[in-house]
Amino acid sequence: MKVLISALMVFLLSVIPTEAARRVAEVKYGDHERNRMIISMPEEGKGNAVVVWFHGGGLTGGEPYIPEELLDTDYIIVAPAYRLLPDVDIDACIEDAADAVASVFGNIENFGGDKEKIFVAGHSAGGYLASMIGLDKSRLAKRGIDANAIAGLFPVSGQAITHYEWRKMTGGSDLQPTIDQYAPIYHIRKDASPYIIICGDRELELLGRYEENAYMWRMMKLIGHPDVSIYEIGGHNHGDMVRPAMHIVKDHIKRLLDTKKAAR
Repeated sequence: MKVLISALMVFLLSVIPTEAARRVAEVKYGDHERNRMIISMPEEGKGNAVVVWFHGGGLTGGEPYIPEELLDTDYIIVAPAYRLLPDVDIDACIEDAADAVASVFGNIENFGGDKEKIFVAGHSAGGYLASMIGLDKSRLAKRGIDANAIAGLFPVSGQAITHYEWRKMTGGSDLQPTIDQYAPIYHIRKDASPYIIICGDRELELLGRYEENAYMWRMMKLIGHPDVSIYEIGGHNHGDMVRPAMHIVKDHIKRLLDTKKAAR
């Protein structure tokens, strides 16, 4: 609780007006210098949907950013940073992601967000982290959060097997497939949140990224998950596919919110 209260205080001190009728804040969610997140929110609104967006960078680099295609919505966008390999092990990266999402669940209603409308997404390493905390229920359970409370998971060209940088750090290679407790596919569940996979062109993607996600999609279907989809964005490589992917993300968020509204 101490971390969440600290984040709340920094948030209130950091609200900055922007030209796009949104407010931007930088919030601390932990003690490390990388335990911070950017929050962009509409000037007005209550009960807004929330998108937590984890940046990519191979778990070894990258800074929080917000895809501009999400800024023309009334979503609250939260973009966390997290600790990086090789300075820490992969558990620290995943635990930071879980801390960030738990902080959002704990505080977002104070700023117009609805904790029943929290979506978790990310590109590349960020998509991997979104999957890990959404599928491995133990990560959020330690923080008093049911991972199934996430309204939807959107791994955008994220790894479904154990991350290649961790494989290299532990004596493997980026071309040696590994499935262990650090692989999202290890944690497949039919009761997981809606799971929308988006990849670039299989011939242009990074290290067979489409094929491992296609296997993930198939196994989620076989285990009986009722709401799993996969998209391949033709003609786009690993980096270029993010922009068109946002159209798919927004369409599915609208679908899921409409479904939630109709069920009430």
